[in-house]
Amino acid sequence: MSLPTSSPSAAPLPLSNSAVILTGDRPTGPLHLGHFVGSLRNRVAYQHTYRQFIMLADAQALTDNMDDTGKVHRNVVEVALDYLAVGIDPALSTILIQSQIPELAELTFYYLNLVTVARLERNPTVKEEIRLRGFERDIPAGFLTYPASQAADITAFKAALVPVGEDQIPMIEQTNEIVRRFNRTAGRDVLVEAKALVPEIGRLPGIDGKAKMSKSLGNTINLGATADEIRAAVKQVYTDPLHLRVQDPGHLEGNVAFLYLDAFDPDQAGLAEMKAHYVRGGLGDSLVKARLEACLQDLLAPIRARREELAKDKGHVMQILKEGTAKAREVAAKTADEVKAALGLTYF
Repeated sequence: MSLPTSSPSAAPLPLSNSAVILTGDRPTGPLHLGHFVGSLRNRVAYQHTYRQFIMLADAQALTDNMDDTGKVHRNVVEVALDYLAVGIDPALSTILIQSQIPELAELTFYYLNLVTVARLERNPTVKEEIRLRGFERDIPAGFLTYPASQAADITAFKAALVPVGEDQIPMIEQTNEIVRRFNRTAGRDVLVEAKALVPEIGRLPGIDGKAKMSKSLGNTINLGATADEIRAAVKQVYTDPLHLRVQDPGHLEGNVAFLYLDAFDPDQAGLAEMKAHYVRGGLGDSLVKARLEACLQDLLAPIRARREELAKDKGHVMQILKEGTAKAREVAAKTADEVKAALGLTYF
């Protein structure tokens, strides 16, 4: 199976071809199937029609990784390898490193004057992330102020679309609050509001049936996984705990094997027949997992091969990042100049 250039989860975008998309990842570990479904394969499709900036958000990753900065540094190139391996083309998409564009930090500083601490603490996404990390009141200031930083990232490139999961929609809403308040302060529309673009297929559950495939939970299948690693992971995929005998009727709800097949099986008609057989009984989990493994092996083999070839020359990958970052910085610097001028901070 060849690498997809489009996907059923890529929702139609009712915008002009000049519309800007901003997307990206925190480089804290290798990317996995959850990233592929939620964002990567859509990026491959969008780059052929829209102006796309893809950010390696290393500075943001430090807000909860200051105890292991090396992890962030190491994974910048590793995540970039994943991008290139799935088909993101640096001639079509601008890949940039967040920390190397100081204008983003400058814009964040200005935007922090347009939002209160109370409003940051009320952001549902921030509240949930604080709970998950157990920060309680020991919240790193950089982590708490992430909505302002994300607003800087989005507005620096005047992105009209930001692909996010449903849980991230409050972040886009807060960005637009900052945009509206800034424009009112400036007395004209300097910044652009963004729309959240939510994929039809959202988060992929972990192989253990947990709600989210997550590096920290160890329930992922990485894009660079070997054939043996894929096989071992599929054996652990959560199915129907009540399906104890082959002849027993099976259940599809919460069955991770079928959720993955929904996302990756190119033969949806054949899959529908398999589902019907499973529900009425007489089909063992081993056959379902065999089908799933075949799909994942076909999907990931060319990605793995491409990644291994690219990894032979990481200097070339870094050059791609250097050129993309320089291109992105020109755009961000122009916006920063416009923002400073609107605030009366242009003196020379």
